[in-house]
Amino acid sequence: MTHIPANRSPGRLRRWCVRAAFVVLVSPGLVVSGLAGAAAKPETSPSGVHGAVNVTVWSIDSDGAYFQSIVSGAIGDFGPAISILPSGKVDPAHSSELELRLQHGTFRLDIHGMASKLRAETAHEPVYRSTCSDYFRVTAPVPVVTGSGTGRYRGLTGTLAMSLVINEVESPSCNGMSRQLIVLSGSGMMSKGG
Repeated sequence: MTHIPANRSPGRLRRWCVRAAFVVLVSPGLVVSGLAGAAAKPETSPSGVHGAVNVTVWSIDSDGAYFQSIVSGAIGDFGPAISILPSGKVDPAHSSELELRLQHGTFRLDIHGMASKLRAETAHEPVYRSTCSDYFRVTAPVPVVTGSGTGRYRGLTGTLAMSLVINEVESPSCNGMSRQLIVLSGSGMMSKGG
C-alpha cells in the first residue's frame, strides 16, 4: 500500500494521488522510473527563467482594470494584474498592456492584438438576446513587453499563445451586467538570463 504523507494540503494530496494512481494504472514497472524521472527535472533558479510558462488572469463581475493572476511552470508566482497604458496609467478600456504585479517582480503583456479581436467580437452583443447573455472566446499571441520586467523578471522575453473567454449573464432588461467571468489564459516559452 502507498504511504501518503501527512503534511500534504488537500489540493496537493489530490494531485499526488491522481499522479500516483495514473502511474500505477499505466504500468506497475513504471512506478520507480516515473518517480525518478520527475525528481530529475531541473528547476529554474530564482535569477533565471528558461522554459514553459502558464499564465491565467481572471476577473469576476467587473469590467474594470483590476484582475488576479497565477503564473506556473518556469515561473511560479501570483499577484494582481492591472490593465495599463505604456505610460503606466490605468487603462479601463483594456486596449494596450496588462501588468502582472507578482510577488517577486512585475512584467507586462502586450494585449493590444487580443483587445482588437475582442472589440470585433463584441460589436453586436448581447449574443443570446432571448436570455441577455454573452459568450466570447478569442485567441492571439501575447508577447512580453520588451524591457518591462522588474525584480526576478527583469529582462524577461517570450510570447504566450493565449485565449480570452468572457461568459456573462446581463440583467433581465439587458441594460447592465448581473454575473460575469473573464479569463485570459495560455502558455508559451519564456527566458531571461541569470
